[in-house]
Amino acid sequence: SREGLAEEQPAAYKDVDVVVDIVHRAGLSQKVARLRPLGVIKG
Repeated sequence: SREGLAEEQPAAYKDVDVVVDIVHRAGLSQKVARLRPLGVIKG
């Protein structure tokens, strides 16, 4: 469906690095590791 395609566009997602930085600076969490994605599984 068109709605499903819109949800899967890269622009629909926030940059995880930006989100982590904001949450860290707000004092809601601490950075403890940097992870690198290896792949995506859809099912």
